[in-house]
Amino acid sequence: MAGRRHTALRLTASLLLLTVATGGTDGAAPASGTDTGTGGADAPTGGFGALVPAPVSAEPGGAPYRITPGTRILVHDTPEARGVGEYLAGLLRPSTGYRLPVTARDGGAEEDGSGGIRLRLADGPWGEEGYRLTSGPSGVTVTAERPAGLFHGVQTLRQLLPAEVESGRVRPGPWQVPGGVVEDRPRYAYRGAHLDVARHFFTVDQVKRYVDQLALYKINTLHLHLTDDQGWRLAIDSWPRLAAVGGATEAGGTPGGYYTKDQYREIVAYAASRHLEVVPEIDMPGHTNAALASYAELNRDGVAPPPYTGIEVGFSSLCADKEVTYDFVEDVIREVAALTPGRYLHIGGDEAHSTPDDDYAAFMARVRPVVAEHGKTVIGWHQTTAVRSAPGELAQYWGHDATDAAERARVAEAARAGTGIVLSPADRAYLDMKYTADTPLGLDWAGTVEVRRSYDWDPATYLAASGVPEDAVRGVEAPLWTETLTDSRELEFMAFPRLPGIAELGWSPASAHDWEDYRQRLAAQAPRWDVMGMEYYRSPQVPWPSG
Repeated sequence: MAGRRHTALRLTASLLLLTVATGGTDGAAPASGTDTGTGGADAPTGGFGALVPAPVSAEPGGAPYRITPGTRILVHDTPEARGVGEYLAGLLRPSTGYRLPVTARDGGAEEDGSGGIRLRLADGPWGEEGYRLTSGPSGVTVTAERPAGLFHGVQTLRQLLPAEVESGRVRPGPWQVPGGVVEDRPRYAYRGAHLDVARHFFTVDQVKRYVDQLALYKINTLHLHLTDDQGWRLAIDSWPRLAAVGGATEAGGTPGGYYTKDQYREIVAYAASRHLEVVPEIDMPGHTNAALASYAELNRDGVAPPPYTGIEVGFSSLCADKEVTYDFVEDVIREVAALTPGRYLHIGGDEAHSTPDDDYAAFMARVRPVVAEHGKTVIGWHQTTAVRSAPGELAQYWGHDATDAAERARVAEAARAGTGIVLSPADRAYLDMKYTADTPLGLDWAGTVEVRRSYDWDPATYLAASGVPEDAVRGVEAPLWTETLTDSRELEFMAFPRLPGIAELGWSPASAHDWEDYRQRLAAQAPRWDVMGMEYYRSPQVPWPSG
C-alpha cells in the first residue's frame, strides 16, 4: 500500500451504490442512460481517429471489410497464435451470431487476408508487442513478431468495430472494419495496473472482469496487492494461519477472504491469456498487521495483536532482529515465486514508520537476495531506494507535487545507479483519488484528480528536474486502492475514464500526447463501456456523446 495518510469516513455499500446510481453529487454520475457531459453531437463515434491508446500511425483509406456469416479467422499455425484467434472469435461470436471458425493457415500465405481475418506471425520492426493492421474489402490482417503483438492488434480491431460488438447477445450489425493501415508499437515495456485486494477482498471473477477491461487498453501488467494490515489474501502452506486468520477480515469490519493456490493460479493463467503478467506484492516490513495477528511469534513481545479493519497506516512492522522473521519471509517468497511465472515480485517497503532506519536497512539487505534466489526481480515502492539496490531492480514512485526534494533525490540517485523507475504519481495515476471534492468514493490525501490532470503529464520528464534520467523510466502504473471500494461497479467508477489515459501514456508516442485530441477519442469509448455494462464517471471535461 502506498500513501494512506488521512483517515476517510467509510460509507456503507448501500449508500455508495445509491449515490453512484442516482448521480446524487456533482462528482458522480451514472454511466448509462443519462447525459451529463459537455458535448455530444461532435464527439467521435469510432474509426481510426478514435483509437485509445493512440497508435504510432493510422492511415484510413479504401473500402471497409465486412464480417459476414462466411468469415473465417485464419491463424499462424502455433498454439499461441491459435489462442489469440480463439480469443477474437470468443469476442465476436455473441454479438454477430456467426460461427467464425478458427483455422490454421500456412505462414507464407498471401498478406491480404482474403477470406476473413488473418493473424500472422512474421519477422518485422514491431518488437515484442507491436503489430501492423491492414484492412480492406478482401479482409483484415494483423501481423506481429510475437503473440502479444497479435493480441494488441486484436484490441485495435475491436475498437474499429461498432460498440455493439461488445454485446453478449446477437445484434444486427453491419460489422464493418474501416479500410486502412495501423502501424503500432509501445513506448514503454512496463504498462501496469494495480489492484488492492487486501483492504477489500475481490473474488476471482471480479479480478478477471478487471483484467478484461485492462486488456482493451493494452495494459500488460497486473500488480496484485495481496497483503496488508487489513487482510492476507493468498494461502501459504507453510504458514496456514495467514489465510485462515489474516484473510478473515477486511477494511470496515466486513468478512474478508483469500485465494487458494489453485484460485491464484487461475488468475495468473487468465491474465496470461490476455497477455498480462501478474506481479504479486507481499508488503513488508510494514503493512503487516494481518500477518502479525496470525502468528504471535512474529511479534517482538510474542503477543498477537487483534485484526485491524481501519485505514490508518504506519503502525505495524516485522521484527528485523528476530530470526523467525526471515524464516517467514523465505517461506512466503518461495511459495509465491513458485506460483508466479512472471519476472517480478513486489516487496512493498513503503510507510514503514514503525521500523527504525537501521532495522529497515538490515531487513532489506536480507530480503532482496531471497527474491533473487527464487528467480524473481525485486520491485519495491520508492522508499526502498533509501537502501542501495541491485542494478536491474525496479522502484515504483508514488510521490506527488508535495513530495520532499530529498526523497526525490534518493530516487534519482538510485535511477542513475541502475534502478529502473515505474511511475505512479499519486496526484496523477492513483485511481482511488476523488475526481472532485463531491465524489462519493475514494480518498483525497493527494488532492482531487480529474481526468485531464490524470492524463496531462509526460513520464519521460516527470522526474527529470529531480535528476532521474529519461532512460531510467521503465513505464507507468495506475494503482487502485480499495479502502472505500467494495465491488466491481465501484472499481470501474474510479478507474474509468482515468485508466485509459495512463494506458495511453505508457503505450503511445510522446508526439501523440494532446489533451484536446485525447478527450475526443476518450468520449468515443463511452458507447463501448455502456454496451459492456461498465460503470464510469461522466467527467464534465470530456464531450460525452448524447443519447
